[in-house]
Amino acid sequence: MHRRTLVKSAAALGLAGGLGFNAFAAGKIKPGAKAALIVVDVQNCFLDGGTLAVKGGNEVIPVINALAPAFENIVVTQDWHTAGHASFASTYSGKKPFETTKLSYGTQVLWPDHCVQGTDDAALGKELKVPTAQLVIRKGFHKDMDSYSAFEEADHKTATGLAGYLKARGIKTVYVTGLATDFCVAWTAMDARKAGFDAYVIEDATRGIDLNGSLAAAWKQMAAKGVKRIQSADIQAA
Repeated sequence: MHRRTLVKSAAALGLAGGLGFNAFAAGKIKPGAKAALIVVDVQNCFLDGGTLAVKGGNEVIPVINALAPAFENIVVTQDWHTAGHASFASTYSGKKPFETTKLSYGTQVLWPDHCVQGTDDAALGKELKVPTAQLVIRKGFHKDMDSYSAFEEADHKTATGLAGYLKARGIKTVYVTGLATDFCVAWTAMDARKAGFDAYVIEDATRGIDLNGSLAAAWKQMAAKGVKRIQSADIQAA
């Protein structure tokens, strides 16, 4: 199934039965030099009062702040859209947020205007404390193409450069946190697997939008791709 059909097919994929997805073995995980924490889109636009606020989004910040000291390598991502972006409902006459349209790369969910470049809405949440982060990946800055994943644009061809950066540094495993679980977090984790990394999603360090069952569908798709689902308590503190 093409991932960009996730929202429309969510009910069929994720709402029936258990997810069969807690793949964590007993014992604490100690991230080392070959592991990286990826903090996805913890920005004002997705936090309380933002233009596309994720319910409970602010709750991930203290969890991520507590996790950060356990990681030698941290990457932060930012949604960084142009005004009039192709993913904005306002760009199309008669379209409303959360409807879909067809773009050159497939089905695109249309969002409220959010995370416009250079605005306070696009800034990282002021309470986020990850001072040791070495890299910020900005995504969604191509006006005609969205980008949920930290690894590649929505056409599945245009790389962000993150995979090359991580591989050049000898990193083998990524731990994904942030917003939103069923969109940018999920697709970042699945694309990490596609690029050859081991991938974990730290569930309590994420929150979902859950659009038409998209959260359950995303967990099921992640499980199918070999993404492991854990909690912050599973990580050994620094």
